[in-house]
Amino acid sequence: MAAKLRVGFAGAGAISQYHLAGWSETPGAEVVALCDIDEDRARAKAQAFGIPRIYTDFRSMIEGEKLDAVDIVTPVGTHDPLTRMAADAGLHVCCQKPLTPTVREARELIDYVGDRVRFMVHENYRFRPHYALVGEWLRQGRIGDITHARMVVRSQGMIRVGDVAPFLLDRQPYLRDFRQLLIFEVLIHHLDAMRVLLGPLNVVAAQTAKINPELAGEDVAVVLLEGRNGLTAVVDGNISAPGYPPLPMDRLEVTGTRGSLLFERDRLSLVGSNDAPVVFDLAKNYQVCFTRAVQEFVDGVRNGTPFPTDRMDNLETLKLMEACYVAAGVPV
Repeated sequence: MAAKLRVGFAGAGAISQYHLAGWSETPGAEVVALCDIDEDRARAKAQAFGIPRIYTDFRSMIEGEKLDAVDIVTPVGTHDPLTRMAADAGLHVCCQKPLTPTVREARELIDYVGDRVRFMVHENYRFRPHYALVGEWLRQGRIGDITHARMVVRSQGMIRVGDVAPFLLDRQPYLRDFRQLLIFEVLIHHLDAMRVLLGPLNVVAAQTAKINPELAGEDVAVVLLEGRNGLTAVVDGNISAPGYPPLPMDRLEVTGTRGSLLFERDRLSLVGSNDAPVVFDLAKNYQVCFTRAVQEFVDGVRNGTPFPTDRMDNLETLKLMEACYVAAGVPV
């Protein structure tokens, strides 16, 4: 392997900005080519990040370049064929979440790739510094054994505010047609973070609703989960909530046998403690979690270490997401 991992990048949509910034901040790798079906969009992103070559066809890119790995940041329906193509070419794969539309498809893709190449899913919320610190506090036993947790997610990103179009739809207009929307696209992040923080979880019940009638899928969801030793947890999301920021804002409360912790807006604290809360720069940390995921991929490929979000670990998050829809009576 070369001194730097040579990476081919697929996709030049809105979220690619954060992936590419992550790659530019990772010294052990270099994006040497970028592919998108829209040549103008590919050229603009390549120029912005100093990427020397562009393609409009993924196969042409992997055949025309000497690559070690690919980062697939394309619509979810393309993840399966592009990942198969990369694996057949012997290229390690980092693929944007959700891996596939269904658990069945994910299992089939994982089986197809096997152990021929390293295969990670870019699921990055668990790398957010505030959740990393929550995990550290829980491992330290600062609140004792966990008995209850509640994650609340709010955004006005799916509704028009005055004359301003819905932020999330303006950034990712294809979301309008997703028949599985909030849980599949947004809360999957939070389900993954809750799995990491609380341990294995099962869905007990779920309910979905739709505020914005122009959407095909849900913009409201409430999920009840259970964990080990009687632990109960709730994930409560609404991305059509007036007054909240355009990007989803989280509130996490975790109760234990000796105390409780609370993350709200930009600060983490122990409830009832005289200690000053830990304050986070959320704007800065939005990029941090993308960069950390990229770095985990590069470290894993170069050093042979496990990926935190390996395809088998991410399969458990997909199963949890799909179980929410089953419990809510939504076809999957």
